[in-house]
Amino acid sequence: MLWILGILLIVVGIGLSIALHEIGHLLPAKLFGVKCTQYMVGFGKTIWSRKRGDTEYGIKAIPLGGYVRMIGMIPPRPGDQPGQLRDVSTGRFSGLIDQARHDSLIEVEPGDEDRVFYKLSVPKKIVVMLGGLTMNLLLALVLLVILISGVGVQSLVPRLSTVAECVPTAAPTVEAPLAECQPGDPLPPSAGVLQEGDTIVEVNGQPVTLWGEVTDVIRGSAGQSIDLVLDRNGERVPVTLTLATVQRAAFADDTRAEVKVNPDGTLVVETVGFLGASASIDFVRLPITEAPVKLVETVAATGQVLLTVPERLVNVWQTVTGQEERDPEGLISVVGVARAGGEIVAADLPIADQARAKAGFILGLLFGVNIALFLFNLLPMPPLDGGQLAGAVWEGIKRTGARLLGRPDPGYVDVAKGLPIAYAVSILLIAMTVLLVYADLVTPVRFT
Repeated sequence: MLWILGILLIVVGIGLSIALHEIGHLLPAKLFGVKCTQYMVGFGKTIWSRKRGDTEYGIKAIPLGGYVRMIGMIPPRPGDQPGQLRDVSTGRFSGLIDQARHDSLIEVEPGDEDRVFYKLSVPKKIVVMLGGLTMNLLLALVLLVILISGVGVQSLVPRLSTVAECVPTAAPTVEAPLAECQPGDPLPPSAGVLQEGDTIVEVNGQPVTLWGEVTDVIRGSAGQSIDLVLDRNGERVPVTLTLATVQRAAFADDTRAEVKVNPDGTLVVETVGFLGASASIDFVRLPITEAPVKLVETVAATGQVLLTVPERLVNVWQTVTGQEERDPEGLISVVGVARAGGEIVAADLPIADQARAKAGFILGLLFGVNIALFLFNLLPMPPLDGGQLAGAVWEGIKRTGARLLGRPDPGYVDVAKGLPIAYAVSILLIAMTVLLVYADLVTPVRFT
């Protein structure tokens, strides 16, 4: 039951993300007077719809996207009058273009000639096409605020989980970067002073809330005395300790998952201070002001991932053909995201506050989905929003250039000429979706 609940939460969340994306297109289009005949969430067979005014609102069976149908997305052929229809060409590509132009113009009823999309000014076209992307970015920001400031982020906090038994004197190695206690090793500075459950609230007179703030001082104070203030069962206990000096492996980052190694394969060793206590993991609520910073960082990181999509698709193909194992950091489809939500909600996680951890995971997944929707639709390729956006920008450049040079207005950009590219991109997107869905069914990425 919990597995199904997790899947439903993800499906509903993705559905709302798509619905809001399309509202981002619909509202400015209507505001600018464009006639919108359909607002649909999903593709395929319509399972529910209702018409209000000019627009039919509905939900379709396959929740893999959505669309807003605006009349006059494609302008008439240069020289044709608005509403004038020509016979469709018989050439392969010219036939596709003329058919699409015909289908676009046939929707324009008498009296709707000034309600077509292609007649919008360039700034208005850009606003309409950016509307969906902006919605996803704003939704991602809202989800991120709830995640980091409401649920909180799992972090190392200065509540002591263990107190060391010794100061390890053995030299660290690549195989054992964190040396263990040996007979004869001296007692640590924490012995007899610190207790499990103590919370360090001040270091050298400065308040601290994260373990990293404590270790920054400890690592740089080898052999020196430091002043701590502890919270012990609600009482503030001041203590002064002289730190030991140890040789420790240098780690690549704060996760301590990877050590630094010299070109000759030997371990990079650094001299640091040693207290002799370990932190606890808990949820820490970050200030709302952190959200925009983390949003920008995530957008940049996800953008880097998009650049490696071809390479990652090769890994997925090799996985489904049995050549190698699935990359846990690789691409997944909507099916994979929903499956991950189900697995996490149903799992027995090794953490005290499971409900909080599971809520954070679901919010994180939906946050990632909206960032992906924002960046993916921004790509300047038809039929994505970025394709229409690129057409509007190009139209603005041409018209501005003509005006500055005193030349005749070049008119609207004929986006119909990009339809062969749109069809090719659509085929690639469908193939990619099928591959990822199949991989998520037969060789899924495991999150538990």
